[in-house]
Amino acid sequence: MKRFFTGIIAAVMIFSLASCVPLINNTFKDDTTGPKGINELIYPKGFSSTDYESMRQRRDENPVNDSTYDAIRWFSYNTAAQVFKKVETNGCYSPISLYYALALAATGAEGATRDELLNVLNFDNTSDLSAECGNLYRLLYTQNEYSRLKIANSLWLDDELDGVKYTYKEPFIKNATDNFYASLFSVDFSDKSTGRMMGQWISGNTNGRIVPKISIGSKQIMSILNTVYFYDQWINRFKKENTKEDLFYLENGESVLCDFMNMTNASQSFSRGEGYTRSSLGLKNNCSMVFILPDEGVGVDELLSSPERITDIFTGGESKTGKVVWSIPKFGYSSSFDLVDALKALNIHSAFSKDADFSGMTDGIAFISQIKQETCISIDENGVEASAFTHIAHAGSAMPEDNAEMILNRPFVYGITTQRGILLFIGVCHNPASR
Repeated sequence: MKRFFTGIIAAVMIFSLASCVPLINNTFKDDTTGPKGINELIYPKGFSSTDYESMRQRRDENPVNDSTYDAIRWFSYNTAAQVFKKVETNGCYSPISLYYALALAATGAEGATRDELLNVLNFDNTSDLSAECGNLYRLLYTQNEYSRLKIANSLWLDDELDGVKYTYKEPFIKNATDNFYASLFSVDFSDKSTGRMMGQWISGNTNGRIVPKISIGSKQIMSILNTVYFYDQWINRFKKENTKEDLFYLENGESVLCDFMNMTNASQSFSRGEGYTRSSLGLKNNCSMVFILPDEGVGVDELLSSPERITDIFTGGESKTGKVVWSIPKFGYSSSFDLVDALKALNIHSAFSKDADFSGMTDGIAFISQIKQETCISIDENGVEASAFTHIAHAGSAMPEDNAEMILNRPFVYGITTQRGILLFIGVCHNPASR
């Protein structure tokens, strides 16, 4: 069966870097041939999209405080403003991926290092942070006939550096397993095969969409890897016969030809704010892909210029209901970011110095040398049998107040959000023809 889908893949690598290939089909399957961890890790159980009793039970058993959602949203908007400074090419950033990687690191930090990490994560202590991350993880985890959302963490531990033995503390290890679903690996970072094993783990947890290119150093004692794999189907389908070639206008005044997916919804909500129009398309797993079109003469850099501005374009504006005309370019690209400077701008300094205190992890000297993130994104309309879709009911939802044209033929901002407004991904499409 063919399906309409959006596919997103992201990875955060501390001490490492990965390359990426475009999403090319609509299947998803974990690769079980990768390296085996030293701990026994059991992921939450997946269940059918119509198993409402299991959904209710999981929500009841894993309560997440409103303050946690607020903290993650604040983190997302603040880090995105730093990440997208002076970005003039296509880019996609996963705040939730970075959040989980930093949260895991914070649980092993002490003193000023812990305080700096907790401050940017918006938590008072690591105990509450761990519990909330664990509950949220189980709520977000999705594996059903339509959708997939999997956050994967791993710790790669070397027990010796320059003849000095490193031991890792059991409370940290247990918490990493129980609340962050982290696989643990005992490795030798002076052995190049370790890089290959890390690459296999990344590939296996991203459905093979991120093809690793890992650089390791003999001075490493630990790596934290985090991946996010996301796959979902459009609720309201695009018809392939309506896809037409048209011009996309670049910021330098030039234009490129690309395929645009077209659809008109007779009654849909949208918002207009200062310099932008925003609307979204629903996905089957209660997520949405949000599109933000700058007004003519407004650049995407202005929309992403500050945390307050990003908050506004995703949540503000005057809400309306009416006919929405959609024209979305098909695109697929990869991007990468070095995130150290972005975090230093948010007052994380100790973790990157030799004065870092990760004594909650190990008694040895440890500090973060680099944090890199690479993402892949691909969207298209690769068909579905009509009977497999439930169309959005446009009639009778509200009286039309206005009309909107989401003609995305110039640089625009997009995001993938959960039902509670967690920003899984935020990106900029400067040129849909560029890979």
